[in-house]
Amino acid sequence: TCRQLNKFPIPPWRNWLLGHTGMVRARPVAPGVVAPARGQEEWSGGTWGDSEDRVVALAKRHTLQPLLSASAFVAPKDELFYSFLKPWLGEGLLLSRGQRWARHRRLLTPAFHGDVLRNYLGIFNQSTRVLLVRDPMAAGGGPVGLEVLQPLSLLTLDTLQKCIFSHESHCQERPSEYIQAILELSSLVVRRQLQPLLHPWWLYSLSSDGQRFARACATVHAFTADVVQRRRRALARLGHQAWLDGHRGRSMDFIDLLLLTKDETGHTLSDEDIAAEADTFMFEGEHQLPGAIGDEPLWEDLSQLPFTTMCIKESLRLHPPVTAVSRRCTEDIPLRDGRIIPKGVTCLMSIYGTHHNPDLWPEPEVFNPLRFSPENSKGRSPSSFIPFSAGPRNCIGQSFAMAEMKVVVALTLSRFVLRRDTARPPPRRKPELILRAENGLWLLREPL
Repeated sequence: TCRQLNKFPIPPWRNWLLGHTGMVRARPVAPGVVAPARGQEEWSGGTWGDSEDRVVALAKRHTLQPLLSASAFVAPKDELFYSFLKPWLGEGLLLSRGQRWARHRRLLTPAFHGDVLRNYLGIFNQSTRVLLVRDPMAAGGGPVGLEVLQPLSLLTLDTLQKCIFSHESHCQERPSEYIQAILELSSLVVRRQLQPLLHPWWLYSLSSDGQRFARACATVHAFTADVVQRRRRALARLGHQAWLDGHRGRSMDFIDLLLLTKDETGHTLSDEDIAAEADTFMFEGEHQLPGAIGDEPLWEDLSQLPFTTMCIKESLRLHPPVTAVSRRCTEDIPLRDGRIIPKGVTCLMSIYGTHHNPDLWPEPEVFNPLRFSPENSKGRSPSSFIPFSAGPRNCIGQSFAMAEMKVVVALTLSRFVLRRDTARPPPRRKPELILRAENGLWLLREPL
């Protein structure tokens, strides 16, 4: 393994004794891993992790492509970087592996079909209108300065609760214990990642953070389990056909769809399976929108917003919500240049580094939506733009996320002019579970 990995350049280190100790810092190229010098985000390197696992960090398109396109059985997600989420998300699609993952992926795919997503547009509209009317206006209708990341996060969670559970939490207007628990869990996972002494679960469970984490998990799990069990009892009481008849004229939510789905042998998902998938959808959905023309955008209208779509994609290129994903190879994976990623090695694939590689994206820090025009997109490798990852384990909810972003942008820009609040410092990237703006993102909003 070491002979194979010696063919990869090693990132900077302090000296022969201390190695990379003290150099680990949260950089967007690969949060929690030794970051190379500025301007070298396309590096490939190897280092020892805190559990003596060998780690290779990759950000070049030709090295990422074999991993992204590999079977989910050959390059499954690595538990080293995802295990902290397991007590919260269980064996949902994000964290499961092997045959379980393959079965759930097949069963969940119909829930994200275009016909299903079309039914969610009314919810997107409703939640966005709540956002647009809730903030105070300046006297005389002038521009108002506001921080937008927190309201956008609440908008997303409000939308998800309606789409997943058909639940009106009104979390944009008043506090919600369930929503606060989700936000606290995200914050606690980030804090634990940065404290190696708290990585062992037995030690973390004794800490104050670990006890807060357990309480927040209990709150989230109790809410989800209650919804699933009530729906299961209603389905058993009414029967399949009566259940379907009762939904005529109104759309089914995510829980409904999962309750009705069956695999090729006729088996359904268990209550625990459905709860894990619902919790996973809430987690992943909440971490998409904060990264990124009439009053009632329709499904057909969304395809008629080409420049808006190009702007969203360019924002996702510059500021990908998920900056890196990891895989652990179950067999040797050969690269095009002859090098081999050995079996058992953890591969940290930098989405951020790929999106800022000047060989793929000239002037990578410049915002230029025309990069995604049909003419400029011709011949571009799919692995050059991977905000939702790629290959067999790409994000199953990417169409949901793109549709929601288009609706929010369209409705907002039909009513307001937005520009950066220059009285505030320019936003700086801050990688946590997702890429955020340090000290928030402040805009000036002026009515049209």
